[in-house]
Amino acid sequence: MNLFKSKSDMGIDLGTASVLVYVKGKGIVLREPSVVAIDKSNNKVLAVGEEARRMIGRTPGHIVAMRPMRDGVISDFDTTQLMLKHFIKKAFGGFGRPRLVVCIPCEATEVEKRAVRDAALNAGARTVYLIEEPIAAAIGAGIDITRPSGSMVVDIGGGTTDVAVISLGGMVVRSSIKIAGDKFDEAIIRYVRKEHKMMIGERTAEDLKVNIGCAYKRDEDISMEIRGRDLVLGLPRNIVVTSEEIRSALQETIEAIAECVHSVLEKTPPELAADICDKGILMTGGGSLLWGLDKYLEERMQVPVRVAEDAVSCVAIGTGKALDFSDRLEELTASNY
Repeated sequence: MNLFKSKSDMGIDLGTASVLVYVKGKGIVLREPSVVAIDKSNNKVLAVGEEARRMIGRTPGHIVAMRPMRDGVISDFDTTQLMLKHFIKKAFGGFGRPRLVVCIPCEATEVEKRAVRDAALNAGARTVYLIEEPIAAAIGAGIDITRPSGSMVVDIGGGTTDVAVISLGGMVVRSSIKIAGDKFDEAIIRYVRKEHKMMIGERTAEDLKVNIGCAYKRDEDISMEIRGRDLVLGLPRNIVVTSEEIRSALQETIEAIAECVHSVLEKTPPELAADICDKGILMTGGGSLLWGLDKYLEERMQVPVRVAEDAVSCVAIGTGKALDFSDRLEELTASNY
């Protein structure tokens, strides 16, 4: 029996930084920031997604541009529900009630799982399946997770880094830490504040991370000019920041991710560890695109490391492709409602 033959089937990567929606038969149809702008004077939603992201740091007092997801899970239930409803309607057209597969961190609590389920149901879903991010990432990267062979996935999103060894459709060893892309940005903000006595916003920190950020020493140092507020004078000023400075700023957070990967490898059964030595470690998620992070982990773990071809979209693609496992969907997903 094919549980999922409707064109309204959808997979959602409900991330801390962004939301991606996969519609069966169409692929990824929506990719927007997980941001909602609300007028606090009347609780009216003014903008969702990219339009709301552009408002961050630029709104008057009564308007708040907020991210309702924090550390990979829901921090503001009502706003997450509104955001999901908006994205489902935008991707699906607003007719009928779609069935959804939504990703969650691999160590989400029962309370956190229930919050995602309830938000999705209240946003208009008919049925909700939850799938752990490493499983979705592996499926999205084209790994046959049903084989009796070990595959290791390191998914670095905006709020969490999920590490898992997968075999026979399940996770044998897993770990999740609340250190990922957002913590990279926070580390950069702290560094600029401490070393340059200047305050910068999230968007500037992200620009630094994307354009000159690195986890491994570059052959040639590169730099970028940024603007912020001088903490002494209180006036705007420009400074030049180098890639080596950003590497230094990120060192502690990168080391925490490396320790998480190492701890999972230590707990991996010998036969599966041998498979990982042969096949290497697969990195997915936006955080995996930090320059040199794959090389850094490869040197630390003494195991080949590669970044997935479409690292940012792997989890969303995997949630959508999980719909094709109609005979094993309940087994592959964490729970269903």
